[in-house]
Amino acid sequence: MTKYGAKLAEGKTKIIYAHPADPTLIYMVHKDGLTAGDGARRNTLPGKGKIACRTTSNVFALLEREGVATHYLDRVEEHVNVVKGCAMIPLEVVMRRIATGSYIRRNPQVAEGTRFDPVLVETFLKDDARHDPLIDDAGIVAQGLATQAEVDYLREAGRRVFGILERAWAKLGVTLVDCKIEFGRTQADGQLVVADVIDNDSWRLWPAGDKSRMLDKQIYRNMTEVTDERLAALLAKYAQVADLTDQFSQPDREAR
Repeated sequence: MTKYGAKLAEGKTKIIYAHPADPTLIYMVHKDGLTAGDGARRNTLPGKGKIACRTTSNVFALLEREGVATHYLDRVEEHVNVVKGCAMIPLEVVMRRIATGSYIRRNPQVAEGTRFDPVLVETFLKDDARHDPLIDDAGIVAQGLATQAEVDYLREAGRRVFGILERAWAKLGVTLVDCKIEFGRTQADGQLVVADVIDNDSWRLWPAGDKSRMLDKQIYRNMTEVTDERLAALLAKYAQVADLTDQFSQPDREAR
């Protein structure tokens, strides 16, 4: 069993512990929690932490193989990752291929299903009290969160990450509609890297482009009433997504 150092932080879906021997590393323990509406809705899905850990491990391993700089190192237990310690940038970088969700609520003149090419990138300030407001480049720079050159990199890296994941999902017959990621600066050398998690809470997935077959957290957001039966069905979707991401490491059938 992994031995942790001091607890550094605890959020809605994970706990961060120091590494007992290496100050540049941390342990990221995935919890069974599920939230929506900036934490207004909260439930526990027993087993979700292990599923989320497997999903994010598969995704980050794929990004690493594709040459994307990330904080990821390994999965050391079913629900635990060891990663490079980072000073996180309090931004969510959101890539959108298809207009849906909050985007069309903010832009009612845009029809749902509108396709963005190139992928649209938006940045949001991580602030639950203010419901993670949209923030532009000037605001990011003015608040000292990142330089303009770094903001340009976040956007470029976000599009690259989305492209890699979009192609991986397309091979499985699933449309990646949108995806949110976060970045941090490594404690060891200050490198700007993709960090935190990318799991089934991080994107919208529509098999064959069919919104009615969605596999992601939006199912939970859409529940008019949360019941044990509906939560069990949702957990099955999360497990299905983890199983699908297991295939990210398999050779491309078309290349054989």
